Order: sequence, then C-alpha cells, then structure tokens
Amino acid sequence: MTAGGYAALEAELKRRQQEDRQKIIAAISEARGHGDLSENAEYHSAKEAQSHNEGRIAELEDKLSRAEVIDVSKLSGNSVKFGATVTLIDEDTEEKKVYQIVGDSEAEPKSGRLSISSPTARALIGKKVGDTIEVNAPGGGKSYEILKVAYV
Repeated sequence: MTAGGYAALEAELKRRQQEDRQKIIAAISEARGHGDLSENAEYHSAKEAQSHNEGRIAELEDKLSRAEVIDVSKLSGNSVKFGATVTLIDEDTEEKKVYQIVGDSEAEPKSGRLSISSPTARALIGKKVGDTIEVNAPGGGKSYEILKVAYV
C-alpha cells in the first residue's frame, strides 16, 4: 500500500480507539440506566455498534501489521507498476482519465485511485506510454491509450 493509504488507516484506527470507543461506552452506560436490558433497544443498538467498532479495530490492526508500505516518490521508470499515476485516453470517447494504482484497501475509483487487482490496473501493469490496452469492464469492453506514466 502507499504511504498515504497507510496513514489513512492509522488515522481511522486512532479515531475508532480513542473517540468512537468512548462514545459507545457512554451510550451503553446511558442505555443501562433506562432499566430492563432484555427489552432495551438503545442498549442493544449500542452493543451492536460496539461489536462493529471492535471488529473494525481488529481488522485495521491486522491490515496495518501486515502492510508493506511502498514510497511511490522513490519509484521511477517508464512502465506501469504499483503506485504509478497513469494518464489514459478512451479511444472511443476521447475522454482523458488519470488513475493511480494503489492497494486494495485504499482504492476509490471515483477519486482516480484504482485497486491493483481491478481489471483496468491489471491490464496496465507492465505497459508503456503509447501502448493500447483492452479492458473487459463490467460495463463492457473499453480501449485506452496510455499518454503518460508518472510516479508522484
């Protein structure tokens, strides 16, 4: 994963441990004060939120402990690999698109961050400027030409 993706996961973990956990504990305490726990919807909702939060904390701790952080700014070359920011042009619509190839947990296609395991990223790996790729995406086949490869 990229350093930015790692930092985002660390920030989420810190927030969940230090802020969300305290809010949930306060909600459980308040709900307990409302009486019979067997019929207390607020209590059950707070316990469910606690379970969800603790599960996500465990998942984040696991991801962070196993993460291999790659500093994209130290990469170079003219072929596409993990961390590359690639400028493409759709050969049908002439629309330019810019994507960065990132780890699965930090992918946000609408923000231009493609998962390394996505069909488009897999088609791009190893290609150079001027190459054309064919992608079988869920919306149908697409053809792109690579205009630029950068490591920023």
